Amino acid sequence: MTQNLPAHRFSVAPMLDWTDRHCRYFHRQLSRQALLYTEMVTTGAIIHGKGDYLAWNQQEQPVALQLGGSDPLALAQCAELAQARGYNEINLNVGCPSDRVQNGRFGACLMGEAALVADAVKAMRDRVSIPVTVKTRIGIDEQDSYEFLCDFIRQVSEQGGCDMFIIHARKAWLSGLSPKENREIPPLDYERVYQLKRDFPHLTLSINGGIKSLAEAKAHLQHVDGVMVGREAYQNPGMLAEVDRELFGCDRPAVDPVAVVRSMYPYIESELAQGTYLGHITRHMLGLFQGIPGARQWRRYLSENAHKPGANVETLEAALALVADKVPTAV
Repeated sequence: MTQNLPAHRFSVAPMLDWTDRHCRYFHRQLSRQALLYTEMVTTGAIIHGKGDYLAWNQQEQPVALQLGGSDPLALAQCAELAQARGYNEINLNVGCPSDRVQNGRFGACLMGEAALVADAVKAMRDRVSIPVTVKTRIGIDEQDSYEFLCDFIRQVSEQGGCDMFIIHARKAWLSGLSPKENREIPPLDYERVYQLKRDFPHLTLSINGGIKSLAEAKAHLQHVDGVMVGREAYQNPGMLAEVDRELFGCDRPAVDPVAVVRSMYPYIESELAQGTYLGHITRHMLGLFQGIPGARQWRRYLSENAHKPGANVETLEAALALVADKVPTAV
């Protein structure tokens, strides 16, 4: 029996160019309970872009939309559109340190503008009934004291009404480091996030950054309300197969990765019929058999063949033939 635990107990982080709708559909085959996040979508793309930047599949639920922006009116407009499309949560990005994001006046640089973040959250909350959350860092540049972090959280929660934060347990350097380096070089400070939860017990706080196993996730859950995993969940998606049982108390049977691949076939066939290339979907599935003999052959075959004209589910079957008989009966 599922213990009816909240979805934010375990979530897969928003990752630009990675957690697109194909990735989320695939991840949902592995975990029914985890909260999935979109890539960051800017308000400008939603309001002025020619594509449908809110496209998703209802079978992905629960899904949170991460917005990038700083104009409260534009954010409120996008939040309202997202709620109408069925998203379960709106998340404001206050953590991305890239130059492009800073030039647009959003992302991590907003940590230095707590009043603006509070106004933005309030504007969204006034327009939607679904949760509005904030993903942030523990500091930026030289503004990295615990007092600075507390002031930011206090202002956004009290003036903006935000009661749920995801804290990436690293500071961000707004100049001098690339986004990749900002995910690796600033040291992790989990204890600072734990202290934040002790000092703001009424808020729902999730922790993010450097988490590589469900054992680590369980340890964090002794101190905070939720755990968000990024690169490890993407590169080793098999870990998601254990989330429902290990973290949500579900009695769901063990997930068979071969069956997971085949469960994607109706979706893949539908997408191919609409002009999607197979490789756009299978690129998210390459790490599924990590640690299993034949995993390298699986990755290589798909990498070499999924982008070819006419690639289809038969391509996947050929790739499965290289690994399927080596998969343990329970994974």
